[in-house]
Order: sequence, then structure tokens, then C-alpha cells
Amino acid sequence: MSSPYILVLYYSQKGNTAKMAQEVARGVELIGGIEARIRTVPAISAKTESVEPAIPTEGPPYATIDDLKSCAGLALGSPTRFGNMSSALKYFLDGTGALWQSGALIDKPAGCFTSTASLHGGQETTILSMQLPLLHHGMVIVGVPYSETNLFTTTGGGTPYGPSHTAGSNSDQVISESEKIICRTLGKRLATIALKLQ
Repeated sequence: MSSPYILVLYYSQKGNTAKMAQEVARGVELIGGIEARIRTVPAISAKTESVEPAIPTEGPPYATIDDLKSCAGLALGSPTRFGNMSSALKYFLDGTGALWQSGALIDKPAGCFTSTASLHGGQETTILSMQLPLLHHGMVIVGVPYSETNLFTTTGGGTPYGPSHTAGSNSDQVISESEKIICRTLGKRLATIALKLQ
């Protein structure tokens, strides 16, 4: 029988959210008896004839509905789009109606993370926008408690709603050590809670 896993599902255009996903996965892997499964979603286009390849040219595979259905918990990441999640991630979530109808995600823990160009670029509202469909699915929302002391000292991203990163206007600011630690804290917490809830 395979190990339970936390699905680390994200969309990333400039690579910062992808790097955060790696840190969240590292946190998951610090807990024994559970693993991280990293997946992404394809970009979407207003041109209906535009189709992404079935397999990405680089990075993790695209997520399937079965990846989500079978997970023990979920870490969901997106760059901000005017204080909201990206349309690519929203498009994927919009296709999960069958999971909602079957109750497949009820009582599974879920947490969210984001990357923005500026410190006040909608980090918290983006995380909250990602939490809304998860609440409809009956998932147990997991944030980052203030026992993670980096929340008090970070000068970049990091919120009790979930990890965040301030990437700068050119998306070239590296993820700070405190931002990495906050990402790992979410991963560890999701893994720990998922095992307790199973």
C-alpha cells in the first residue's frame, strides 16, 4: 500500500510560487509516514484553440482530479492576480464538482500560499480567495500559527493565513530564509494534521 501524501498543487508563471512549493514539500517530508506529491496546472488561454501539451516540458506533471481525490491533505499555491488566485488554478478548481458531490475532500486539511510583486500586493486576499472553494469542499483550513516566530520578524512575506513571498516588481527577489521556514512550517503542519485525521 502506498504512503499517504500531501498534494502540493500550484501554478507559477515566474517561478517564485514553484520555489515556495518545493519548500512546502520539504516541510511535509520532515514528517515520517507521509510524503509530498508536487503537481502543477497548465496555463489557460483566451484563445480556445490554444492547447497545452499533455505533459509539461519541464517541472512536475500536471495535476489530475485523482491526485486531488486521493490526497491526505492539500497545499495550494498561486501568484496573486489583483488580490485573487490565478485563472489557471481557478480553472482547475472549477472542474472539481464531482469531488464536491461525492464529498471526497471533506475533513482533509488544506493550506494555501502565494507570491506577490509587492508587500501589499494582495497576499492575504489571494490566500483567502484560494480557501473559499476548499471550504465548500469541506476541507479543514490550516494556517501558520504564531508559534512560528518568523511571523513576528519577517520583513518580506509570511502571514498566519499561509506562507507568502514578496518577489519584487521584476519577480527577481529570492525567497528569504524566513519565508522558506514559514513554507516548511505549513508543510509540516499539514502532514502532522493529515496523519492525525486519517
